[in-house]
Amino acid sequence: MRSTLVTGGAGFIGSHVVDRLITAGHRVVVLDDLTGGFRENVNAAAGFVEGSILNTELTDRLFETHQFDYVFHFAAYAAEGLSHFIKRFNYSNNLIGSVNLINAAVNAGTVKAFVFTSSIAVYGSNQLPMHEDLTPEPEDPYGIAKYAVERELRASHNMFGLPFIIFRPHNVYGERQNIGDRYRNVVGIFMNQAMRGEPMTVFGDGLQSRAFTHIDDVAPVIARSIDVAAAYGEVFNIGADAACTVVELAQLVARAMGVRADIRHVPARHEVVHAYASHEKVRRVFGAGSRDACVSLEDGIRRMAAWAKRHGSRESSAFSAIEISKNLPPSWNV
Repeated sequence: MRSTLVTGGAGFIGSHVVDRLITAGHRVVVLDDLTGGFRENVNAAAGFVEGSILNTELTDRLFETHQFDYVFHFAAYAAEGLSHFIKRFNYSNNLIGSVNLINAAVNAGTVKAFVFTSSIAVYGSNQLPMHEDLTPEPEDPYGIAKYAVERELRASHNMFGLPFIIFRPHNVYGERQNIGDRYRNVVGIFMNQAMRGEPMTVFGDGLQSRAFTHIDDVAPVIARSIDVAAAYGEVFNIGADAACTVVELAQLVARAMGVRADIRHVPARHEVVHAYASHEKVRRVFGAGSRDACVSLEDGIRRMAAWAKRHGSRESSAFSAIEISKNLPPSWNV
């Protein structure tokens, strides 16, 4: 039986990958500090350790105890826009924490693959469609941290032989997502606002576009990547091809939630206006079954809406440790 560590496995994407790894026969240990995930997301067949990847004594002990064959690293605070205002927190959690895991994996000497979820935030703007041969130009601290980890994995492979696979997912939504986070996951934000009888807040004119991807089009590919020889040492965009505007998304969510599309426009924030990617490479390596948009946006939103209604709304609390308040969007400064 393969021994596998999943960091961030109580979170959204991580918990879905854990389910698939357990089905495939892995003995899984989940490490999560529960700042963004929930204990109830974790498959009962997985071992659970509450803790942070910043705790090097803990991570080193886990590697020593379990002799992991594989590492799936999802632990991160993925709020691109907010990352400008929490730089120290961002780099500590998303870069230094990742380096701690890479160090532990190298020192353990047992890891056959380190699977890392990066982000299309590494590309920056005006590189459309985003494809893996482009030179990344990240514009926010979150994207900078993700790209730094990508480079560190390549350096660790060249120096120490650590095998790696990198995925750049984007705008993933679906069941188990933290809909109470006001800074990220716009589909969940809209659903939470709808259930609370609040208007759906849209930055600027709402014509910025994204390609939204249901979790079932992402988790299976990531989980089985370690069994695809051609995936090793490579970087893959993964997600949907077709983009829609934020206003269009709000209208879709409103219909699925059974409410009127009450949209409130707030001042625009600094963000990439259009973001969509090419997925030719992931289809070529993983086969036709990995084609994106297997779950249509309408069907995916309906499925997530049904789940959200069963679980109810979540209180949306402000981030408590803002480091820079200058230019912080007014709607976040509450």
